[in-house]
Amino acid sequence: MHPATPFKTLSCMRLKDKVAVVTGGASGFGEGIVRRFLEEGARLVIADIDADRLSRLGRELGAGAQTHVTDVSNDASVTNLAAHVLKTLGRVDVVVNNAGKGQSPIALEEMSDEIFESILAVNIRSIFLMAKHFVPSMKKAKAGAILNIASTAGVSPRPNLTWYNASKGFVITATRSMAIELAPFGIRVNALNPVAGETPMLKTFLGEDTPERRARILATIPLGRLSTPDDIASAACFLCSDEAAMITGVALEVDGGRCI
Repeated sequence: MHPATPFKTLSCMRLKDKVAVVTGGASGFGEGIVRRFLEEGARLVIADIDADRLSRLGRELGAGAQTHVTDVSNDASVTNLAAHVLKTLGRVDVVVNNAGKGQSPIALEEMSDEIFESILAVNIRSIFLMAKHFVPSMKKAKAGAILNIASTAGVSPRPNLTWYNASKGFVITATRSMAIELAPFGIRVNALNPVAGETPMLKTFLGEDTPERRARILATIPLGRLSTPDDIASAACFLCSDEAAMITGVALEVDGGRCI
């Protein structure tokens, strides 16, 4: 039996005129979300630390998507991003915290302080900083949607990825807590838990991208394939649209059944 192939949805303009900020939006899942949001009518600001990738994507996508070089782990950089969004677009309706840092497989006690700190900075501190600088304007508007990209690693951890797993567990708990606190202001907060995907980060998790190592990962996914940027974009579009107006505090697995 061949695994089912992803289905490409047709645009329904579910995000028409919504102002969306997507971090880590120049590649991988983030790029998939950016492309889908643009198709669905959103006005985008793509934030990424990779200036070259960001510039190329911005030229390709054209006027509907602004780009902003941003280090999401740096307070001053996120301050500048928020100021740019509010000055040029006047508001923010959707924030997608997609930027993330992976790790190569290693015994938990052998990880270097430098890599550990970088995982905390990108996977945890960034969500705090984005909330610090974007939530106030959402509170004033009494509306908004925040989507945090977590991982199945925070639900069903794999060995030798302990500190990455833990960082994604933080994202899931933070999502639920944010949802409770921000609900009185009309702000919804949800998360996605992707399984390993066809993105540049896959090689990092595998240590080396070989057929044998891919086969071991695929054996744990009942639907028999890795996730794709389109898979994540479809789920992100739904949760950030008005179709999900009654959904908050959810950490939705997009994992082909891995966490069953």
